[in-house]
Amino acid sequence: MFPAFADIAFKNPELLWLLVLLPLMVAYHVFLHRKNMPQFRYSSIEGARKAASPRTGWLTHIPAALRTLAVGLLIVAVARPQSSSSWQDVTTEGIDIVLCLDISGSMLAEDFKPNRLEASKKVAQNFLQGRPNDRVGLVIFAAESFTQCPLTTDHSILLNLFQDVKTGMLEDGTAIGLGLATSVQRLKDSEAVSKVVILLTDGDNNAGSIAPMTAAEIAREFGVRVYTIGVGTRGTAPFPFTDPFGRTRYQDMEVRINEPLLKEMAQMTGGKYFRATDNAALESVYSEIDALEKSKIDVTEYRKRKEEFLPFALLALLLVIGEVLVRHTILRSLIN
Repeated sequence: MFPAFADIAFKNPELLWLLVLLPLMVAYHVFLHRKNMPQFRYSSIEGARKAASPRTGWLTHIPAALRTLAVGLLIVAVARPQSSSSWQDVTTEGIDIVLCLDISGSMLAEDFKPNRLEASKKVAQNFLQGRPNDRVGLVIFAAESFTQCPLTTDHSILLNLFQDVKTGMLEDGTAIGLGLATSVQRLKDSEAVSKVVILLTDGDNNAGSIAPMTAAEIAREFGVRVYTIGVGTRGTAPFPFTDPFGRTRYQDMEVRINEPLLKEMAQMTGGKYFRATDNAALESVYSEIDALEKSKIDVTEYRKRKEEFLPFALLALLLVIGEVLVRHTILRSLIN
C-alpha cells in the first residue's frame, strides 16, 4: 500500500513542520484530562467502579490518540509525498580484450601459489569480473595456439571455460608470436573504441611459425594495443616432476623470460610490459592494466514521479471513523 520510505520525496516539504502540532495536541489532551475529569451519570456504584477501573481507564485516551494520528497523516498527505522511478539510457564505448595465456609445461612451476598457471587464471578471472561492460575473449598457447573463447559479453561462460584450462591441452613449447597472432585475429574486425591483448608468458619464444615481432607489427596495423606480462621469480623456481615410483619431486630450474622481447612488443603497439615475480605482484599488474583501460559510459537518467498522498489520506479517514466508533460504542458502554 505504501511505497518504500527511501523512494519518497515531498513536493511541499515545508508543510511537514506542522507535525510539531502533534506533541502539542498530546500535551493539551493530558492537560484537559487532568483538569476536568469527565463526570459520568450512573445508576449504581458498580458502574462508577467500572468506569474508574485502572484496567479500563486507558480506553478514554483512544479517541485522542486516533485523532492525533489522523492529523499527522493528513499533514503528510498535504505535503504531497511522491515516489520516483528511474531508468538509465547507457551508451558504452566498450573495450574488446583478449586474454592470451601461456599454458606450457613451465607454467606448473611453484614460485607462485599454487603454481604459475593457477595463479594467472585466478587473477585474470578477478580482472574479468571487474569489467562487466567489455567483450572479452581467451586464447591459450603453448607450441601452438587455440581460441578457448571468442569475444563475448557473457562472462559467466568465459569464467567456466577458464576452469578447463590446464597444461597438456596443447603440444608443449612457447609460441609467443603465434599466440599473439591468434589474439589479433580475434580483434581485427572489432569496431570497439579500444582493442587490447593481455599476453602472459613465463618464457621465450621457441616454437610456432610466426615471429613475435611480426605478430606485434600485425597488431599495430590493426590498432591493437598489447600489454605483455612476464611471470616468474628471479633466479630459479621449483618445478614439479614425477619420479619412476610415481612420486612428485621438485627440481630448481632457471627462470628465463625474454624481457627485452616482451618490452619491444608492448612498445611497438602502444602498450606496456610488466614483470610479476609473485601472486601479489601479478594482482597489481592487472590492477594497473584495469586502470589504464577503462570503458567510457555516458549515462542519461530519467525520473518519473508518482503522487502517493492517497494512502495517507485514506488511513487518516479510517482513523477519524475509528475515533467516532470508539466514542459511540466502547466508551458509551463503559459509562452506561
